Amino acid sequence: MNYLNKAMILGNITRDPESRTTPQGTNVTTFSVATNLRWVNAAGERQEKTEYHNVVAWRKLGEICAQYLKKGAKVFIEGRIQTRSWDDAQGQKHWRTEIIADNMIMLDRANAPAAESPVEDTTIVADGNATETETNIEEIPF
Repeated sequence: MNYLNKAMILGNITRDPESRTTPQGTNVTTFSVATNLRWVNAAGERQEKTEYHNVVAWRKLGEICAQYLKKGAKVFIEGRIQTRSWDDAQGQKHWRTEIIADNMIMLDRANAPAAESPVEDTTIVADGNATETETNIEEIPF
């Protein structure tokens, strides 16, 4: 039986992406995205909670993330959730939950590739190809 493992987040990058190459020569880029939840509690007070998501982008998508994404940039990430574990030098087990990115949309015009129109957001998928563009509603003249 198949189950759905899908994550979609829209938030701001909390640190510049870090890129490295595995011993097999595969590019991998990691970064963190912050999302906010705002609500009003029973007493009428505004509340806010921030969640931090670890994101991993592989191969060409990882190269694009490393090249164009910067701390503070707004980004939409779509992927799957994965938890991995490892033992440190003292033998203590550690766990880390990450979003393995399949798609990425740069939502800040300043980060988009120069070849793209400044009015459009760019969607990048795991194979590194731009697949579609979306019109920025704020740029529509009516």
